[in-house]
Amino acid sequence: MTNKLNSPLLQSRVKNDDVQKSEKWLGYLLGPAGALLLNAVLASFLNVYYTDVLKLTSVWGGAFLAVFPIVSKIVDAVTNIIMGQIIDRTKTAQGKARPYLLLAAVLLPITGILLFTVPEASQTVQVIWVMISYNLFYSFAFTIYNMSHNLMVPLSTRNVQQRGSLSVFNNISSVAATGIIVALLFPMLIMPKIGVNKDAWIVVMSVVSILALPLTIVEYYFTRERITEENADDNAEKVPLKTQFLSVIKDKYWVVIFLYLIVYHIGSNLKNVSLIYFCNYVLGTYNDGKTQTMISVIGGIPMGIGMFAVWPLAKKFGKRNLTMAGFVLYALGGIICLINPHNMVVVLIGQFIKNIGGLPCAYVFMALFADVLDHIEWKHGFRVDGLSTSILTIILTVAGGVSNGLLNLMLSKAGYVAPEFINGETVAAVQNTATQNVITFGFLGFEIIGAVIMIALLAFLNVEKNLDKEQEEIKARKGIVDETKTENDEA
Repeated sequence: MTNKLNSPLLQSRVKNDDVQKSEKWLGYLLGPAGALLLNAVLASFLNVYYTDVLKLTSVWGGAFLAVFPIVSKIVDAVTNIIMGQIIDRTKTAQGKARPYLLLAAVLLPITGILLFTVPEASQTVQVIWVMISYNLFYSFAFTIYNMSHNLMVPLSTRNVQQRGSLSVFNNISSVAATGIIVALLFPMLIMPKIGVNKDAWIVVMSVVSILALPLTIVEYYFTRERITEENADDNAEKVPLKTQFLSVIKDKYWVVIFLYLIVYHIGSNLKNVSLIYFCNYVLGTYNDGKTQTMISVIGGIPMGIGMFAVWPLAKKFGKRNLTMAGFVLYALGGIICLINPHNMVVVLIGQFIKNIGGLPCAYVFMALFADVLDHIEWKHGFRVDGLSTSILTIILTVAGGVSNGLLNLMLSKAGYVAPEFINGETVAAVQNTATQNVITFGFLGFEIIGAVIMIALLAFLNVEKNLDKEQEEIKARKGIVDETKTENDEA
């Protein structure tokens, strides 16, 4: 793509070289909320739609819902690599990633609605519709959005403090979408009303999908790629993908942070997709409107009160160190829940401790990810934003597929029984012990193991140690004057 998008109508509303309040509140908090809300709702409830509304659990002897998500994520992995290369080769007046936010703004609502408008037809037709609509959303529309969105923090600025602030606002948006709307309003107000009524599901999900359009446009207008602008006049030959890949797989920090991502996102996705089943069949009753709400309120309080405390603590103790300490609490909270997963008080105490431990990971990760990308640039003289974000998005999407497939396979083998819609009412079955154990492992067990692994990995991720020196050297190579440092020297 050549240097287009020069029209005043398409220009960023962020003009200052320093990060502004409007950029934080609109570009990184409000703007992403639409797409992130849609994705969060799907992560929590799309599988329920497949198992409980469409009743696809037993298709192909349980193999369909186990294999189809994984195969789809392999397709998604390929499209992520392609999208990463497209971004890296894009050169426009509005940056290399931001323009694709506009395209995603249109595609997300269309494909989101298609996920739920499965026709009343034969099971074969429904299976084909599910496969096509699922890949149109995840392998196409959301790939375009997520790749672009994930680069907004790393490309926003080289100022570590400002970048960290943007990372916090960016993650507040994600936490608000998942912690307030999906975790509170949906289980308390929406799920008890719609049950397994397909028409009601379509209406609700159409509204959620359409919200992504205006908000993603807001994200486009109130973000800016300052680091991309630094290289606007750089006519150096594009670094081949093979060279980029060889450079990153030989870097300790890059390898560690991506191993960490694999473990974290498989555990997180497995927990999220298991949550509603855990509340319906282990801790509470089907769509009772209170169990999931209680877990979300009590367990989610730390995510709200701690959002502005995390960054000061990260600056004092280091992003890596704070995240490691958090995962100790994360594992402890999970163990407490496992003491008696059928007891509300025990589970709420465990979830509260667990979510305190999850604060650093939730709010400062993108800043740590950006530090690694800057380190790669210092070490090799070129940036690997597109490649790294491709692989990040591959991990996010494949982890979702693996988690869904694993849970669906375990549910099928354990003997999961879907609820029925009888005389306008949802009637749920009581699940056997094996099914309840599978659900409990998905919601609690895997993440305890994962927390221990992630603590061990983070011990090697001391990228912050020399970051200031590396950033100064990068600026010196590009002839960029550190105005703050100059003013201090003159004083």
